[in-house]
Amino acid sequence: MARISGIDLPKNKRGVIGLTYIYGIGRSTAQDILDQAGIDVNIKVQDWDDDQLTAIRTIINDQIKVEGSLRSEVQLNIKRLMDIGCYRGTRHRKGLPLRGQRTKNNSRTRKGKRKTVANKKKATK
Repeated sequence: MARISGIDLPKNKRGVIGLTYIYGIGRSTAQDILDQAGIDVNIKVQDWDDDQLTAIRTIINDQIKVEGSLRSEVQLNIKRLMDIGCYRGTRHRKGLPLRGQRTKNNSRTRKGKRKTVANKKKATK
């Protein structure tokens, strides 16, 4: 089993797809890593030998910020936006979408489950 940056890569997937299971590595980055290591992109993860795995590990450790360090950097960036009080920071603080989406009908992912507000009762004469 291939274990890189604390993540167990799936055995029966192609190398390019398997590397995307690591936080911070997408398809194009995975392809670049395999090209630098000199590994064919179509070889499955279970068919990598120890030398290939070591080459991939060294490239990832030396050149790319992944997993914990990347997550902490993203959190620090969000905290900085909130501290300076910019528009994006206030939207983060309120839990609303921050990239210009409408909020009247949609944005349930950011706002959470609906909070129903009861209607005001009409006074009878």
